[in-house]
Amino acid sequence: MGFVGRWFQLLVQLSHQSDVCHAYQVLHAHGIPDENIVVMMYDDIANNAQNPTKGVIINHLNGSDVYKGVPKDYVGKDVTVENFLNILTGNQAAMKGIGSGKVIASGPKDHVFVNFVDHGATGILAFPVGELTVKQLNDAVNQMYQQKRYAKLLMYIEACEAGSMFRNVLSTKINAFATTASDYDESSYACYYDDKLATYLGDVYSVNWMEDSDKENIEKETLQAQFELVKKITTTSHVMEYGDLSISKLVVGYFQGPKQAPSKTVPKVLKDKTAPSWEVPLDILYRQQAAAKTEIEKENFKSQIDDMIEKRGHLETIVNKIVTRVSVSREHQQRLTLARPQQLTNLDCHHQLIKAFSRHCFDFGTNTYALKYAYILGNICEDGSLSVDNVVRTMRQVCKAVTIKDRID
Repeated sequence: MGFVGRWFQLLVQLSHQSDVCHAYQVLHAHGIPDENIVVMMYDDIANNAQNPTKGVIINHLNGSDVYKGVPKDYVGKDVTVENFLNILTGNQAAMKGIGSGKVIASGPKDHVFVNFVDHGATGILAFPVGELTVKQLNDAVNQMYQQKRYAKLLMYIEACEAGSMFRNVLSTKINAFATTASDYDESSYACYYDDKLATYLGDVYSVNWMEDSDKENIEKETLQAQFELVKKITTTSHVMEYGDLSISKLVVGYFQGPKQAPSKTVPKVLKDKTAPSWEVPLDILYRQQAAAKTEIEKENFKSQIDDMIEKRGHLETIVNKIVTRVSVSREHQQRLTLARPQQLTNLDCHHQLIKAFSRHCFDFGTNTYALKYAYILGNICEDGSLSVDNVVRTMRQVCKAVTIKDRID
């Protein structure tokens, strides 16, 4: 391929761990050595008591095990925003004594591939606890560029409203290219609902690019060709691209490995087996209720559904109280709660309000339904007429009674 540097990959997946496992298998099959792959995943699925196939994770219906051999560099409590940023920027000292200690130890001739799959919202990528803001990610990428930590950087991001992490933010002049599962104002989608396991096995955008890499010759296929294919077959959301688009002329193998792997036959994503990521917990309960064989089971699922809906309503009430108290008029309140998020330009304000809401009200990592309303915080910042300190003070007052019992899902 004419590439003289090294490959480095950071795989971060928390909700659909089958995606991170499959991504690892793609890279491993294409010749990327484990020492150049860093895997962050919560790792609570393979050996979970509710998993009928212990030690096995699959990424599509009737699929093969993708869990075997996956490095467990950072799992459980080590999967944090701070650790992610230290790993990405090569801060080895900060990771000493944590997990495997591996970081992206890349240099000016190397190609870096970051694949992230989890929940998201306007300017947010969620972690098990806490969230990565668009400001944090953008600062980290620019730091990497300034410190000459890569020749080319590729990011594949699977999350709701993932486009908001890069839209008019990612520079076209720092040798970085990103594609996302969704535009700035829409959900990404889970797919492959398995009736036996009672869960979704993957995410539409992710399985589409991985299954393409499984079967295509990535030493010849360009990133643009893969993007166009994934964009065409991902009909549940709009797949987007950002940054230095000239990088898309490079072949996929420049980032996913130098060796051609055996081609695989892959299934099609079934539309009736998909769901918006925000609605997955509730969707699964409805599916389980419909499949229940006894009235007792049906009532049990109904109780769980009612509880989740009630807690969602409580969250919505909290958000509405905050907006009402900071708004100067009814018209102002309506402007802040427009259905579509505004373009993020005030990243400092956005970062402050997101962190404050997560700290005082609902943590976005553990209360993923709260992500659906994160756009309002962005709209407050873009409105520009309100004091950030006053908004934070209002959050603290309104949310002072919120407890762990209010967790949404």
